[in-house]
Amino acid sequence: MVRQFAQCQHLDLNEINLEKHPELNDVFRSLDTGKICRELEGLLGRNLFGENALLFLDEIQSAPWALQALRYFHEEKPDLPVVAAGSLLEFVLSKHSFSMPVGRVEYLHLGPVTFEEYLLEVESSLLHYVTGFRQELPQTVHTRLLERQREYLVIGGMPEAVAAFAASKSLIEVADVQRSIVATYQDDFAKYASQSALHRLQRVFNAVPRMVGRKAKYSAIARHEASREVRAALDLLIKARVVSPVYHSHCSGVPLDAEIDENTFKLLSLDVGLMNRQCGLDWTAISSMDERELVNEGPIAEQFVGQHLLYADGGHEPPRLCYWLREGKTANAEVDYVVARGRQIIPVEVKAGKSGSLKSVFQFAAEKKTTLAVRFDLNPPSLQHIAHKWNRTEAGTEILELSLLSLPLYMVGQLWRLLDEMSSMKSG
Repeated sequence: MVRQFAQCQHLDLNEINLEKHPELNDVFRSLDTGKICRELEGLLGRNLFGENALLFLDEIQSAPWALQALRYFHEEKPDLPVVAAGSLLEFVLSKHSFSMPVGRVEYLHLGPVTFEEYLLEVESSLLHYVTGFRQELPQTVHTRLLERQREYLVIGGMPEAVAAFAASKSLIEVADVQRSIVATYQDDFAKYASQSALHRLQRVFNAVPRMVGRKAKYSAIARHEASREVRAALDLLIKARVVSPVYHSHCSGVPLDAEIDENTFKLLSLDVGLMNRQCGLDWTAISSMDERELVNEGPIAEQFVGQHLLYADGGHEPPRLCYWLREGKTANAEVDYVVARGRQIIPVEVKAGKSGSLKSVFQFAAEKKTTLAVRFDLNPPSLQHIAHKWNRTEAGTEILELSLLSLPLYMVGQLWRLLDEMSSMKSG
């Protein structure tokens, strides 16, 4: 991405892979930007400064002191733009006393390739039907988009996997890429963890894909490990963005984060394609599932929607997501996700098939006085106004009026746009 950005903006890219030059860590440790620049220029054999120069420090986790030095580049070398990229940075920071240079560095949080970006690579003629959707889709287009979306469940959003499929149309090559990514993560854990912590990290990493959509329990992640140790491993994976928590929120007001219960949460895997690969689900299995079977594979759809909602703002804010859970003596109510747009709180239900009860959504609407809900399923888009008779145990029966925006799964990336358009039409 950095190389592509430099090319598009006609910048002279000075790229240094710090994994290949670990000795530079001591140079960065000096925090002397003049000395650092001279050393980098000596390595590159050219001047770092110029009207169109861009310095790119790749694999920055291999030279942790470079992270601290970013602050001084910002303050002392403002005419030199610097981009840094790396993985598992929190693993590195857990071993160092310095903190990230907050306030001096602009962060962009990157998630998997979205479904729209996937369409751009594999069948761009379908893209405008999604991004330009207003009222109605041709049934032939809807069917084709459902096929591509199911395909995405296997390929996922790892850029290398998408690129491999776009180039070869071979799911075998995709599987090879995914296996390599999973193995690389596990190998990287070994660089930053002790032997005992390494096995625990790998167990947690491999357990999460099988837990998506369920309330997390430490005993289910690693039965014979102490909860405290499992939590520490999970926290590290969460900080490294390999795993994402979805916390229960009471959802009584915005921001939703203000009312989360950090002890009650679900987990999302990094990517739906990797999740299915780790669970042993391939294209043969997923393509042969009918809608009824896909309902029983609800976690797949929940992962797909969740990984899109996490990065729905374009990566300018750290990814966060909430859900709502009410546990009763005889029955529980759970809304898959809850999002906020302005001051409006919106329950989001994910159904893998074309049907499904909205009982939990109605209970949420009754308690939180919401008038709009979103459902993702396999049906064409629609907006329904529902009057539902709701039985309250103490207050008797009331009529709940709810606007239900029903969208096919492949429209998840358009949710904010469609909600804003609805709001504009209502205010207009």
